[in-house]
Amino acid sequence: PFLLSLLFQIWRLITNFLFFGPLGFSFFFNMIFLYRYCRMLEEGSFRGRTADFVFMFLFGGFLMTLFGLFASLFFLGQAFTIMLVYVWSRRNPYIRMNFFGLLNFQAPFLPWVLMGFSLLLGNSIIIDLLGIAVGHIYYFLEDVFPNQPGGKKLLLTPGFLKMVFDTPEEDPNYNPLPEDHPENQLRDQDQNQQQPQ
Repeated sequence: PFLLSLLFQIWRLITNFLFFGPLGFSFFFNMIFLYRYCRMLEEGSFRGRTADFVFMFLFGGFLMTLFGLFASLFFLGQAFTIMLVYVWSRRNPYIRMNFFGLLNFQAPFLPWVLMGFSLLLGNSIIIDLLGIAVGHIYYFLEDVFPNQPGGKKLLLTPGFLKMVFDTPEEDPNYNPLPEDHPENQLRDQDQNQQQPQ
């Protein structure tokens, strides 16, 4: 019965990342940061690499779920946000940040500033530490270890994700039909424009 009930509640593995607590300052704060840093990652270091972006989500979600089980953490939305912030901040180390006009610091300190702010709001910092830890594991395996002497890329995006999310590369040996050549299409357009209407 337990396995059967678990099978029918598989959706909980996804929805626990979509809960940010009751409506309030903390909820809107998390939503703004999730949108902002998710967008900046997608348009920055993951531009043209949608499959790798999705794989980061899956890898981070898997680790958070695993660690969350041991720490009895069941709602991981805030940890997921902090993971995205951490990865972005480490990939943009020289950007100057300003927090509510009170603090000026370099981008890599942003996750720690957010953790301190979360502590001021009376939230548990364990969820923030989880997000920082998972973000650091991803950053280390993706950006640091492959560039070390003897290091190699351990996080390889599965081929089926590339097939689903990435646009296929053009075959260099493809030879279009004569009527499909770009120069012929431009010539036809010019002729059509020169004909009297």
